Amino acid sequence: MDWQRYTLVGGIAAVLLALIYQWNAFQEQHTPAPDQKTVVHHQAQGSETLPSSQAQPGSSEGELPDGAIPEVGSTSQPKLISVNTDTLSLLIDPNGGDIVKVALRKYYEEIDTPDRPLILLNQTRSHTYVAKSGLVGGKGNCSAGRPVFTSDAGEYALQEGKDTLTVDLKQTQNGIGFTKRFTFNRGDYLIKVSYLVDNGRDKPLLAGMCGEIVRDSLEPPVDVGIGMSPFLGAALHTSEENYYKQDFEDISKKPTTETLQGGWVAMVQHYFLSAWVPNQQENNTFALEPIGNGLYSMGFTSPQLRIEPGKQGTVEASFYAGPKDVYRLEEISPYLDLTVDYGWLWWLAKPMFRVLNWIHDHIVDNWGWSIILLTVFIKALLFPLSAAGLKSMARMRKFAPQMKKLQEQYKDNRQKLAEETMKLYRREKINPVGGCLPILLQMPVFIGLYWMLMETVELRHAPWIGWIHDLSVKDPYFILPVIMGLSMWFMQKLNPQPTDPTQAKIMQLMPVMMTFFFLWFPAGMVIYWIANNLITIAQTWFINKQVEAAGK
Repeated sequence: MDWQRYTLVGGIAAVLLALIYQWNAFQEQHTPAPDQKTVVHHQAQGSETLPSSQAQPGSSEGELPDGAIPEVGSTSQPKLISVNTDTLSLLIDPNGGDIVKVALRKYYEEIDTPDRPLILLNQTRSHTYVAKSGLVGGKGNCSAGRPVFTSDAGEYALQEGKDTLTVDLKQTQNGIGFTKRFTFNRGDYLIKVSYLVDNGRDKPLLAGMCGEIVRDSLEPPVDVGIGMSPFLGAALHTSEENYYKQDFEDISKKPTTETLQGGWVAMVQHYFLSAWVPNQQENNTFALEPIGNGLYSMGFTSPQLRIEPGKQGTVEASFYAGPKDVYRLEEISPYLDLTVDYGWLWWLAKPMFRVLNWIHDHIVDNWGWSIILLTVFIKALLFPLSAAGLKSMARMRKFAPQMKKLQEQYKDNRQKLAEETMKLYRREKINPVGGCLPILLQMPVFIGLYWMLMETVELRHAPWIGWIHDLSVKDPYFILPVIMGLSMWFMQKLNPQPTDPTQAKIMQLMPVMMTFFFLWFPAGMVIYWIANNLITIAQTWFINKQVEAAGK
């Protein structure tokens, strides 16, 4: 009557399958990382050009004027404008005022390369990922030609003692003055992009703002090992879904258009994202679509503002390029924090992250120890549930010799064996499901915690102790996985062993299999499993002693 063993084995197998879901590390090699040298598209003939992304449409009453707009790729274009703050290093293209490169100064490409900040947006010979914005009129769109701006300087930097940096790009066409203003704030990754329009004509004009993220499908290098394939693609808030995402293949098959008040559109990858956030009080139109040449557009268009003759009008939006900081994203726009994708168990993962973050901020300033304390908190919270299962397992362990004797006595009569086994269960008040059900009920907690740890950017390049310098990648010496395997093996020894030889072999192989899978797991996740196993060992030992004492 060992059917409950199959339930337990099936439950453990379910956890393993969930952990190796979408395993892509061994399915294909990652595309090489894009080169770091930005290709300036204003070079001589033969150089690559940036794809055009927006227009200043034709002149007529109620529309923005056309002008002598140089062709994209012209050899006479000005140089890129450099902007540096304490958090960002950017390159802005005067041809359209587009952001063609963003480096995150507080995040490194590799843990041992502090002189090489992580490059999020870039335009190179092998990779396109840029943020475009512009004005549209009555016949305008965001994908046809670029106005050329001028600036007072070629380099800007946030000065010591200053909290704000403003960069103005200017242009005048047919009596209308345009100022494209970028506003940066100290310690922030959110950039305010404003258009100040001076209507010097004798006719009113209409002007709306558009913004888009243009990207190819090249995957950034990731090191997550076995267990997950981080989402790469577009996401937005819709009228039906707070978080709607499409990968590049989905966008090609089914372009998306949505109009709603406020909203946002984002390009999401592991740990980082970029996003356009238009005016939250207006009805904005969002679109995800392929635009050819292997490129995809994720953009918005705002309502048009009427600017009377001799008056000035302003339209603006915000652009975010930085880490998936849950608390900052919550402040920027409703539901933007959902880009920190915890999967279908977000309702468990999100509060667990808040507890983890609170522990880190108020108890111990180390993410590794915070994970251990979070594990202690979860195990204490679930102890009433796990105690019932452990007591059932302890009682089965106590009466294992009697069960084995029944199996030997009725080995040729399975029906009689089942009857006598059930009599033993009733007489000794043993619940055969009691040891399995609590484990199955706790599995969502384990899986939710797994996804939470995998999506937490704070663990990236975060040290713990000794040789563990980065909790987001595997243990370089595989010490933690071996400790995890040993703790699992010892934990099994405290529980009743299967009487069926086949089941016994499966259970004996389980620590070896888990050790193998965990060789490539991020160190932060392995720390959790070790702490969980050690606490379970202590709880099991305590319950076993209680059951033995009660039986004397």
